[in-house]
Amino acid sequence: MAKDETSLPVSTSTPPEFLPEALECYRGVLQCLAKAHVPFAVAGAFAFHRHTGIWRTTKDLDLFLEPKSVALALEHLQQIGFETQIEDSIWLAKAFRGEHFVDLITGLGNAVLIVDSPWIDRALPHKIFNVPCRVVAAEEAIASKIFISRRERFDGADVAHLIRSCGARLDWDRLQRLIEPHWEMLLWSLVFFAYVYPAHTRLVPQPVWDDLTLRLHAHTLRPDPNEPFRGTLIDPLMFAIDVDDWGERDLYTEYRERHPNPLAALPPRSPQTEASESDPMRSDLRSNE
Repeated sequence: MAKDETSLPVSTSTPPEFLPEALECYRGVLQCLAKAHVPFAVAGAFAFHRHTGIWRTTKDLDLFLEPKSVALALEHLQQIGFETQIEDSIWLAKAFRGEHFVDLITGLGNAVLIVDSPWIDRALPHKIFNVPCRVVAAEEAIASKIFISRRERFDGADVAHLIRSCGARLDWDRLQRLIEPHWEMLLWSLVFFAYVYPAHTRLVPQPVWDDLTLRLHAHTLRPDPNEPFRGTLIDPLMFAIDVDDWGERDLYTEYRERHPNPLAALPPRSPQTEASESDPMRSDLRSNE
């Protein structure tokens, strides 16, 4: 492996070792949100391991929430001492404790997918660090990764591993509904899977292959001249020249601007709130959570 690649995550069956401070952070968030009855589903490396058995080093804990749940989640996390912030109003809030943090994710940064109640309702019971919780279903996990295909990060291997592990029992209708109208991205991911695992293409039902390839065939025969350029939905930086110099539409910005539920920062905590949270009795309650 090249020297400059040693810091990149490597897939393995060996569980990563977490610092005690990281464990305290992750457990604290899981327990807090569960106690506050904030609906969420664990995503990221922990859900990936649940579905595939594959571990990789992770720097954080990822949670999926509906946009409407984020304010309540941040409020409760602040009450037990977490620092919080809205990193991106379209899809990401964070909760920090020291150097460690948890991502609260409400969809994709390009606003193509937004977490809604079925993402949470369909999540599977699990335990993480002995805390009962739920992990996102494989269909939503795949859908959330298909558009992560930028120059600096590509989740195609994750998608291939999820199909290899779960393809035989996937709800393919659900996955196709999640991806519409961006069915070409699903086909792209399936072609990638077929290249990686040529002996396992039957894990994808034949009707799925037929539907997507027929649609591609029809599209190539009769392309719609009014269909807009979509490159920025994949990578707004690498396709910036198309917008800035060649006059193409910027769907990345358009999708983000019409997001129905952007995240809003919590109002600053008042001195009365700070005083209340420093009350010894309140501290005792916090230590028992």
